[in-house]
Amino acid sequence: MEDALVKNNFITEGHPAPAKNLVLWRPTAKTGLMSWLTTVDHKRIGFLYGISGLFFFLVGGVEALLIRLQLAVPNNDLLTAQQYNRMFTMHGTTMIFLAVMPLFSGFFNFIMPLQIGARDVAFPRLNAFSYWVFLVGAIIINLGWFMKDGPPNGGWFGYAPLTTKAFIPGHSIDMWVMGLQLLGVASIAASLNFIVTIINLRAPGMTMMRLPVFTWMTLFTAFLIVLAFPAITIALVELMMDRLFGTNFFEVSNGGLPILWQHLFWVFGHPEVYILILPAMGVISEIIPTFARKPLFGYPIVVFSGASIGFLGFAVWSHHMFTTGLGTMATAAFSLATMAIAVPTGVKIFNWIGTLWGGHLKMRTPMMFALGFLWLFMIGGFSGIMHAAAPADAQQHDSYFVIAHFHYVLIGGSLFGILAGIHYWFPLMFGRKVSEFWGKLSFWVIFIGFNTTFFPMHFLGLNGMPRRTFTYDSNMGWNDGNLIATIGALILGIGVAIYFSVMIYTYFKGERVGRDTWDARTLEWSLPCPPPEYNFAVIPTVHERDAWWYEKHHQAEIEKEKAAHAKAEDAHGGIHMPFQSIYPILASAGLLVAAIGISVIDANPAPGIHLKLGLVLVGFAVMFVGIYLWSLEGVEGYHIHPDPEKDHAGSPTQEAHK
Repeated sequence: MEDALVKNNFITEGHPAPAKNLVLWRPTAKTGLMSWLTTVDHKRIGFLYGISGLFFFLVGGVEALLIRLQLAVPNNDLLTAQQYNRMFTMHGTTMIFLAVMPLFSGFFNFIMPLQIGARDVAFPRLNAFSYWVFLVGAIIINLGWFMKDGPPNGGWFGYAPLTTKAFIPGHSIDMWVMGLQLLGVASIAASLNFIVTIINLRAPGMTMMRLPVFTWMTLFTAFLIVLAFPAITIALVELMMDRLFGTNFFEVSNGGLPILWQHLFWVFGHPEVYILILPAMGVISEIIPTFARKPLFGYPIVVFSGASIGFLGFAVWSHHMFTTGLGTMATAAFSLATMAIAVPTGVKIFNWIGTLWGGHLKMRTPMMFALGFLWLFMIGGFSGIMHAAAPADAQQHDSYFVIAHFHYVLIGGSLFGILAGIHYWFPLMFGRKVSEFWGKLSFWVIFIGFNTTFFPMHFLGLNGMPRRTFTYDSNMGWNDGNLIATIGALILGIGVAIYFSVMIYTYFKGERVGRDTWDARTLEWSLPCPPPEYNFAVIPTVHERDAWWYEKHHQAEIEKEKAAHAKAEDAHGGIHMPFQSIYPILASAGLLVAAIGISVIDANPAPGIHLKLGLVLVGFAVMFVGIYLWSLEGVEGYHIHPDPEKDHAGSPTQEAHK
C-alpha cells in the first residue's frame, strides 16, 4: 500500500508540517476519510461536488417518478395534494440547486485548472469552504423530511405571499430559505475563485482568445452567479424577515407587494437558466471538435455568443410574468428581448453543425450524448421562441406545455451535457474507459425514455392541462398523454440506472487507459490518467489555441521548453503545494448549527426560545473561530520535486516549508 501511495505522489517522506502559534492542528493524512475532510486539492473537491450532485440527482429522480406515478391515471390517490406539493417543490429545488449546479461545479473544479495549465485554483481553502457550505445548505433544505412539518410545499419558485406564515406556518419554508441562502454563499465563493483563477493563473502563452471554450463558459457562468445571486438573496432575506420578525415586504393586507417577489426571483431565475446551460454548451464545444477530428468552427463567434447570452439573460426576466399585467410597453420590450436572445443561441448551434460538417466523425458514446444534446436543446429552444410571443404565452402559461419546454432545455440540454461530460472525462479522472456497448445502450434508453416522457406534455399543455395539479378527472382528455409520459419516465429511470451502474462497474473493473484517450486537443489530456496531485510537472507554454494538439505535433520544441522551465522551477524550490486545512469544514459546521437555530426561531417567542438562541450563538462562535484560525494559517505549504524526464511517472520528493 505504501508503495502505491508513493507512486501516486500522496505521501510525505519524513517531513512533518510545521505548526504556527494558535493553529491548533495541521492535518497531514493523504489517504482515508480525514484526507477528504481536510483536502484543498481542486480535483478532490471536484469529486466531492460530483458525488454530491449525483446523489441528489438520484433523489430528485425518485421524486419525479413519484410525481409521474401519481399522474399516471385519473383520480389517483398514491399521493395526497399536500404530499404532491411537497414532492414537486423538492423535485425542482433538488434538480436545479442540488444536482445540476454542483455537477457542473465538479467539472469546473476538476477540468478548468487543467485546461489553463494551472496547478490549483487561486484560493484552495476557499474552494474547500465553498463545497462544505454547499453541503450544509443541501442538508438544511432536506431536513424537512425528518421534521413533523415535512419538507417545504410552497413550490420551488417560492411565490409570496403563499410562502408567508399565514399560509405555511411551520418551519419547512424557513429551512428552505436558509438552505438557499447558504447555497448562494457557496456559489458566490466558488465563482469568485474561478474568476480569479482564470484571469491570473493561466499558463504562459494562454491568452484569453486561446482559452478552451469550456473555460470560457466557466468564466461566464461565474460572472452570472456573482451578478444574479444578490437578487435572490435580497428576496430570501425579505421573506425571512416577513416570516421570522413580522415585517411586511410581501403581506398585501399591510401594504406589501407580492409582485416584488416575482421580479426579484426572476431577475435571478432567468440568468439561472443560463447558469445551468452555458456549462453544457462548453462541454459540447469540447466534445464535438474532438470526435469530428477538426478545430471548432468559428471559435471567436462561439465565445462572443456565450458572452451575449450572459448579457441578454439579465434583460428577459419578465417573460415569466406576461400574465401579471405588466402593460403593453413592458410586454413588448421583453418579448423583443426574448426573441433577441435566441440569436446567439442559434449562432452556437450553427457553429457546432459547421464543426460537424466535413469532419471525420467518430461516433463514440460522448459524441452520442453531445448530438442528443444538440437535437433536444433545439426542440426546447423552438418552444421557447413560442413563449416570446406574449399572446401565445398567455395561453401556454402555467400549462404542461411549459413543463415540456423547460425539461427539454434543462434535461435535454443541461443533463445531456453532464452525461456527455462524465463519459468524455471519465478516463482522465479515473484512468478507466467506459464500454462503448453499454455506454451507447444507456444513451438510447435515456434518449427514448426522455422523449417518451416529455414530448406528450406539449399536447397535454395545448389541451389545457395545468401544471402543479395533483390529479385530474377521466373526462378531461388527458388520460393517454399522462400514461405515456409515466411509462416514458420509467424507461428514463431504467436508462439512468444503466448509466450509473456502468459507471460504477467501470470505476472498479473498467479497461485501464493511458493519457489522451480520445486523441483530444486541450491541455488536460496531456496529463496521465488520473492526473497527479500537482497536475503539471512543468507548467506548459501555450503556442496555439488547441494547446495539446500543437504539443503533439511539435514534440522536440516542447521538450526543450519543458526542460528549461523545469530547471528554473527547481532552482526556486520546486512545485509549491498548499497544506491541508481543517478550518473550512469547521467554519461550515458552525454555520450549519447557526442556520438550523435561525430557521426554527418563531416570530412570537415560545418556550424553548433561549435554547434556540443559544444554538445560534454557539454556531456563529464556532464559525468565527474556524475563520479566525483559518486566517492564521497563512499560505504555508510544501515543495514537490518531480522527475521531469519521467513526466509524472516517478516518485517526487516532498519537503515541508514555511
